[in-house]
Amino acid sequence: MVPELTVSDLDRSLAFYTRGVGFRVAFTRPDPPFAYLDLDGAQLMISEFHEDGWNVGELERPYGKGINLQIECSDVGGLRDDLARRSYPLYRGIEEEWYETGDVLLGQREFLVQDPDGYLLRFAQFLGEREKTTHRADFERERDV
Repeated sequence: MVPELTVSDLDRSLAFYTRGVGFRVAFTRPDPPFAYLDLDGAQLMISEFHEDGWNVGELERPYGKGINLQIECSDVGGLRDDLARRSYPLYRGIEEEWYETGDVLLGQREFLVQDPDGYLLRFAQFLGEREKTTHRADFERERDV
């Protein structure tokens, strides 16, 4: 699945996604303004709002209410630092989370940031898996050792 996000200003969004986050532009189209982006296999399309687009309702900030897009990356700390150097405020700082997935818990370090139009992006770095019977207190003890 490759989500396509409607944005208010393609140039501003391109600056965020390429210089701020590190996406590579795979290709663009000028009319309507559009870019196809890639970050280590995570793909995203952005297109500037236009009257003839696939608009199902009025766009109000923040765009994308009710969703967050998880983007896997190899270094959430480095990415967070890059965003901070460019003065992009985080929605939520880096946290370690363990999610129940059937018989195991999958761990990831993650943080959230909003793009210029308010889409919520969750960048996640995979930490591995643990037995479901392990408790959060056990994680804390292991990390302190």
